[in-house]
Amino acid sequence: MPTTASQLKRSAKLIYRWCLVEGNLDQSRVREVVRHVLQLKRRGYLAVLGEFKRLVRLELAKHDARVESAVPLQVDLQTRLRRSLESAYGPDLRTQFAENSELIGGIRIRVANDIYDGSVKSKLVVLAKSFGISSEQNTAR
Repeated sequence: MPTTASQLKRSAKLIYRWCLVEGNLDQSRVREVVRHVLQLKRRGYLAVLGEFKRLVRLELAKHDARVESAVPLQVDLQTRLRRSLESAYGPDLRTQFAENSELIGGIRIRVANDIYDGSVKSKLVVLAKSFGISSEQNTAR
């Protein structure tokens, strides 16, 4: 089993790749890998599983979209957003809509590490920074 951080990552990536079937994560293979690694209990196995878990979590996040808006979005707008996101990220994308009054207006979309922020709050933060006001100073007023 691995002894260095780079070996650990390499081992985790190797077992992660084995869990991909036609580019998609196979949950039965994931369970099989975890069961096998836990049975062997080789040196560093918990660290390898931790890195493997991180890789699996990143892969799953690629298929989840979160759309936040200050007010509930109309059904037709939700449908258009869902279709647009699916065309960009693939048809297996799961889209969740949520209200977040802190946004003031507009929407924020997050898919994995991609964030599209068209909220009024983000625009106010940018404007405040352009005047040299930090977000802490802005909220204290």
